[in-house]
Amino acid sequence: MKVVHIDLGDRSYDIKIGRDLLGTVGGDLADLCGPRKVALVTDENVEPLYAPVVNDSLKAAGFEVTPIVLPPGEDQKTLDVAKTLYDRFIEFGMDRKSVAVALGGGVIGDLAGFAAATYMRGIPFVQIPTTLLAQVDSSVGGKTAVDHTRGKNLIGAFHQPIAVFIDANVLRTLPTEEFRAGLVELIKHGFIRDEELLKFIEENADAVDALDPDIMTKAIARSVEIKAAVVEEDEKEHGLRAILNYGHTVGHAIESLTSYTKYRHGEAVAVGMMCAARMGRVLGLLTDEDVARHERILSRFDLPVRLSGEEIGLIMEQIYRDKKAVSGTLRLVLLDGIGKTVIRDDVPKETIRQAIAETS
Repeated sequence: MKVVHIDLGDRSYDIKIGRDLLGTVGGDLADLCGPRKVALVTDENVEPLYAPVVNDSLKAAGFEVTPIVLPPGEDQKTLDVAKTLYDRFIEFGMDRKSVAVALGGGVIGDLAGFAAATYMRGIPFVQIPTTLLAQVDSSVGGKTAVDHTRGKNLIGAFHQPIAVFIDANVLRTLPTEEFRAGLVELIKHGFIRDEELLKFIEENADAVDALDPDIMTKAIARSVEIKAAVVEEDEKEHGLRAILNYGHTVGHAIESLTSYTKYRHGEAVAVGMMCAARMGRVLGLLTDEDVARHERILSRFDLPVRLSGEEIGLIMEQIYRDKKAVSGTLRLVLLDGIGKTVIRDDVPKETIRQAIAETS
């Protein structure tokens, strides 16, 4: 087992990465905070697979547990569904020391985390991510949010978990398409911060596809270390943490334009990274080979590298509504060579439009 510690003062916590961790969650959490009331928030896909073992572990450690099972899907990330969680918390008699445990993918983590951040002005919560995307991205760093009809994650709060448990075994039940969409975040971390991670994925692509436990544990752990280091330096995205948004500006735009139904999040980010790489090439930051490397590694895992019919004009309108746009100025995360990033707020609209057009 690998333990990655995020040092944030009184908001510090450990991320445990390994295999067969679900059955020990109760004991680990009891050591951390002592038995109390726990809301175990999950969805209908994950519940039959992993909720029983987590529930039993928590109860065996002395916790009083209420399961909350939601339908799956991005459309659950709304204020209305958050209100449903508040209602359940109140009915269960949860107080400010009670814990919300998020067992599921990024939607469950974001939603349960947002409810925990805002219920009684903040209660503790725990992340148990069950998708690769959530394991290496949304479960680490304390971002919680729900969506608005005009944009993804527009209503949210920074609220750090008290612990994260990443069990590589759960990936065996993940649909192939979901697994590969999650790989985008590992690939992204390689592009923005660590070319060695990128090489590791490229050289072990077959083992990654086969879910080799040693290879996956190493890749996940390194990816989490990268994100943890960024979060420690810039917890609330005042500067450095923005580099984690590589590919997300266009990615979020096409997700929103297609009502979060056409692309998985990782797939949208894959297309967004291709757009960002092409912007970098136009600006002289990347070479043709760098752009080709983006396309090779994403295509190797059957990830989309082109848009699929979305109108360029609508994408342009949407990206300027992004929460990362300030006073009409768009801050773009670009690469200045592989493993290095630069944030630019001076990219001409025509350069952005050209890159999107080349990805169509």
